[in-house]
Amino acid sequence: MTASRPLDRLRELCLALPEATERVSHGEPSWFVRKAPQFVSYADHHHDDSLCFWAAAPPGAQQDWISRDPERFFSPPYVGGRGWIGVRLDVGPGGAPSEEDWRDIEDIVEDAYRAVAPATLVARLDAAR
Repeated sequence: MTASRPLDRLRELCLALPEATERVSHGEPSWFVRKAPQFVSYADHHHDDSLCFWAAAPPGAQQDWISRDPERFFSPPYVGGRGWIGVRLDVGPGGAPSEEDWRDIEDIVEDAYRAVAPATLVARLDAAR
């Protein structure tokens, strides 16, 4: 991983997935499987004073992450009721994610992709791992 800014690192993770695309949605960079569905959305102080992203999640993952660290993980507005997870990017040493945090973020992004991608693309991802 070479990117240093949170948006750049998040973008790199998302676009590394098979047929992932990026476009602006609701004024923020967002990532989609092909043209749809969306699996991650960046939130740069969009709904509050936090720098974060929201990600689709498999059943139960939202509560699991929140129970681990409620300062970093949360149920985001609008999509939290559908199980999406919010991840703060401005919490941590020096107000930024640590390398360990980025490993968690990578897992969350991949799980988000897997939660919405068609089986053929998930199989392609598995074959590349």
